[in-house]
Amino acid sequence: MSSTRLPGKVLMPIVRQPMIVRQIERVARAKRVDKLVVATSDRPEDDAIEAAVRREGITVFRGSLDDVQRRFIGALDAHPAEHVVRLTADCPLADPDLIDATLTLCLSKGADYASNTPEGHAHPKGTDVEVMTAAALRSAAADPTPEAREHVTWDLRRRPDRWKCAWLPCFPDQGAVRWTVDRPDDYAFVASVYDALYPKNRAFTSDDVRAFVRGRPDLADYGGDRRA
Repeated sequence: MSSTRLPGKVLMPIVRQPMIVRQIERVARAKRVDKLVVATSDRPEDDAIEAAVRREGITVFRGSLDDVQRRFIGALDAHPAEHVVRLTADCPLADPDLIDATLTLCLSKGADYASNTPEGHAHPKGTDVEVMTAAALRSAAADPTPEAREHVTWDLRRRPDRWKCAWLPCFPDQGAVRWTVDRPDDYAFVASVYDALYPKNRAFTSDDVRAFVRGRPDLADYGGDRRA
């Protein structure tokens, strides 16, 4: 709730539900995810997040606001798993197929870490997926850099000499396409997508989003960023 650029964004309404609930609805379609845990902070302002997601039957873990990596370790301690998928809660256009594909890649390659954001061949911002083994996450957290405390996987991504990484590429590169929600214009864009697509098909796909934006030239560069 304490986002500096768009405070309270995860509870802003998207088709009459908090944004985080709409994202959970999409993430829940991933076939390879066994359990979903919302890891939020233990600050009083985040009581509202816990209340919103518990109404949907989603498990919540609460930990440090500033040491996000330690919060992840706490969630892993409370809900043991062999692999961890990290998704940020400001991505209501999360793609369940990409989540499954990144998980499959990590498992098939025997990787410590896998992601769909390789440099030069990334998927749209807002569909980011990170998968890691619990062992690698714990190892990185045992001696973290300051950056890793905030960004969780910072060390895993930058030490291929220590951890085996695998990357799910996008052709052509869509790393400049912006579907995440950090600013008011991002929220307005995502709300427009949901208003147009959700009533017809609650399980609309990333290709449906692209097709919608192609038919709406006013949204193609909305807010100064590529949207498709």
